[in-house]
Amino acid sequence: MARDNIYKSTDVQAGTFEFNEAVAAVFPDMLQRSIPGYQQTIEAIGMLARRHVQPASHCYDLGCSLGAATIAMRHGIEAQGCKIIAVDNASAMVERCRSIVAADDAETPVEVLLSDLQEVSIDNASMVVMNYTLQFLPQEERAAVIRRIANGMRPGGVFVLSEKVIDEDAALDEHLTGLHHDFKRQNAYSELEIARKRAAIDKVLVPETVASHVARLKDAGFRHAGVWLRWFNFVSLLAIR
Repeated sequence: MARDNIYKSTDVQAGTFEFNEAVAAVFPDMLQRSIPGYQQTIEAIGMLARRHVQPASHCYDLGCSLGAATIAMRHGIEAQGCKIIAVDNASAMVERCRSIVAADDAETPVEVLLSDLQEVSIDNASMVVMNYTLQFLPQEERAAVIRRIANGMRPGGVFVLSEKVIDEDAALDEHLTGLHHDFKRQNAYSELEIARKRAAIDKVLVPETVASHVARLKDAGFRHAGVWLRWFNFVSLLAIR
């Protein structure tokens, strides 16, 4: 696994983060060292697929990057006649994802699409995953995306939404941010790297509160929605159609 040294020697302009070839080359390391609870989220996605994916249905990984959630679903699925559709709009990610899927030996077929997730039809879905993806979309477009997902899901289908969040309590939010930076320091990111990464994602990644996410999910038609995992200011929500 290539080491993430992107912000060690390269200065950045504010708001310039993008999912290019340089990021794709080190993405697994970046995720492991930057997102608390990431591996537990991926493992649980496989467990949820085993429990909830319905026969002859579709599963979607929207904003699939290198396909970690896709592979977890693929190995968790026990229902017959299913298909996984993995979608990302970054060509560097899609190219590597296709190679990873091709090297995997699970049986459920996977189609990896280079596309804007807002242009992909969601239908006959019993499981949909968006791992740290919604936060990169303009806020005014998020409700429509969640509504399209809900409308394309079978009754009883599950939606996993993982996001960086902000807390309603400003003081607590500042404390959680500090803990997240401590997490990065423990994973050998320098103060300069932390500062540069924070600048790079400024206004590119726009987090919201947990309450905003839950309200949006319920407004879209999910019967149940709530947090099943939280570590500092990173959460994963589970919604049931």
